[in-house]
Amino acid sequence: MTFRPEPLHQHGQTERTAVLLVNLGSPSAAEPAAVRRYLAQFLWDPRVVEIPRPLWWLILHGLILRTRPRRSAAKYASIWTPEGSPLAVWTRKQTALVTGYLGERGLKLEVAYAMRYGAPSIPSVLNELRQRGATRILVLPMYPQYAAATTASVADEVATWAKGARAVPELRFITRFHDHPAYIAALATTVRQHWEQNGRGRLLVMSFHGLPERSLHLGDPYHCECQATARLLAQALGLPREGYRVTFQSRLGRARWLQPYTEPTLVQLARDGHIGVDVICPGFVADCLETLEEIDQEARAAFTAAGGREFHYIACLNDRSEFIRALADLAVQHLQGWPTTPSESEGLLLQQQRERAIAMGAPT
Repeated sequence: MTFRPEPLHQHGQTERTAVLLVNLGSPSAAEPAAVRRYLAQFLWDPRVVEIPRPLWWLILHGLILRTRPRRSAAKYASIWTPEGSPLAVWTRKQTALVTGYLGERGLKLEVAYAMRYGAPSIPSVLNELRQRGATRILVLPMYPQYAAATTASVADEVATWAKGARAVPELRFITRFHDHPAYIAALATTVRQHWEQNGRGRLLVMSFHGLPERSLHLGDPYHCECQATARLLAQALGLPREGYRVTFQSRLGRARWLQPYTEPTLVQLARDGHIGVDVICPGFVADCLETLEEIDQEARAAFTAAGGREFHYIACLNDRSEFIRALADLAVQHLQGWPTTPSESEGLLLQQQRERAIAMGAPT
């Protein structure tokens, strides 16, 4: 294996701690070529599509990448902003705000973000953190509910990077925060404020990203954690069981996925006489194609076409202060025992120097 050039080790260098936020990623532009590059990386991940590689290669390159990029590019164009992809825009803002919140708590940390697919890539950002002197890195995937297709895929990419590193930093990895009190409180505040502005009384639909049902039977805890999030959010809002629905969106292919599916559920609700619904996507911490186009455009149109009148989409947590504080709380919780302030780092370095001096026979 060829090791890439790394920063030269310097004795006595102050060690630094970093936090790396990781989200899914998006194309670099709302254009077919950019979408094709993104989908080729995303859909080739064996964690995402668990089909034998030779067969899947034929399907992916022979069919999907020939037809889907143009359709998907049009969808991305409908939500694109002057600053770029909404997911990228929100992730950058979240990173800057988390840096500020941690700084207010007296913590001196490197905080950066990466995307599992697209740019900036996980390896490139880990290299940058190493260049800036980070010797301890906390990885925080921005997926509240654990799934092999998302959280574990981030772990795979970090591990692949570590295989090619000569001096591997200390690594910690947050696998889930689906039931973290601050995360649930942030979701509840979002819904309450929506009710204050738009009125309460409609059914609350909680739409999570779907996965093949096979993943549940193979032991993936994702479905259970989505249900737990929904239950805790309903409790925080004081909702009875009949006051909300849990659904799953973004089905790909013909296999059976986690049910009930979001759009068919909304259509049936409209046909059953529910004239209004509120829809929130608790599994997405930043608005993106799946929330802004699939839910706020496509699902809205399907609901109204079936006879529904009031469709209210509740935006993701994005840059809400309650959520940023939740991320900061989560980071602080998992940083325990690591130096996180200049004085701690310097004190640790001095202590190490004293211990080395004593070991070499220096007077105490």
